[in-house]
Amino acid sequence: MSESRPEVGLFVTCLVDLIRPVVGFAAVDLLEKSGCRVTVPAAQTCCGQPAFNSGDTASAKAIAAQVIAAFDGFDYIVAPSGSCGGMLAKHYPELFHDDPAMAERAQRFAERTHELISFLVDIRGMTVLDTTFDGTVTYHDSCSGLRELGVKTQPRALLNAVGGLRLKELPGAEICCGFGGTFCVKYPDISNNMVGDKTTDIEKTGADTVLAGDLGCLMNMAGKLSRNGSAVRARHVAEVLAGMTDEPAIGEGQPE
Repeated sequence: MSESRPEVGLFVTCLVDLIRPVVGFAAVDLLEKSGCRVTVPAAQTCCGQPAFNSGDTASAKAIAAQVIAAFDGFDYIVAPSGSCGGMLAKHYPELFHDDPAMAERAQRFAERTHELISFLVDIRGMTVLDTTFDGTVTYHDSCSGLRELGVKTQPRALLNAVGGLRLKELPGAEICCGFGGTFCVKYPDISNNMVGDKTTDIEKTGADTVLAGDLGCLMNMAGKLSRNGSAVRARHVAEVLAGMTDEPAIGEGQPE
């Protein structure tokens, strides 16, 4: 492993690729600033979580096998998403419990996989950023990142290193926003109530921007804030950390 300048394969995620490419560019920028060489494998696909959560194990295994092959040879695999990161690091090995050879490959893959912000702090030791952001932000802890990968203090540590940024803690920051992947489709009324509670708490902080590490959560919260007529904007934390905030916030300028 080339630890002096490790080779990182960036797992972009479907939502970043299709909805918010700036998050991918921000991730590359931050990883390179931490001293890594970054490659985005062209053969990567979805992490397979929708199929996995819906009980389609055969499709999930086929997707996982393709992803594992696409990232073979990298020192680390990094994803700007706790949800996808949790799938890669925690659930790939269990998918192949009945296939010893693939289970071993999946385990080696999982051990090299990290969520972006935790990788920057815990593995690369990033503490200083040459970035400014003139605004007050609050931070939502996404369920998978928090509970599966232990992402909690790392984004706050880096946000506190951003010049001009004021961080206000969000009451109930660890409570689900109601997105939950297919949960919001299966139980829309419950999901809407959950995100309503979340956006109420966000507005109570007085922050002008809500940040998180998962685009699904951010789209859910941004949509509810917009429907409520709120001025609070939503951004992926990597956008702020990389100083890439020139683009409209999530959902701005798009049809309802």
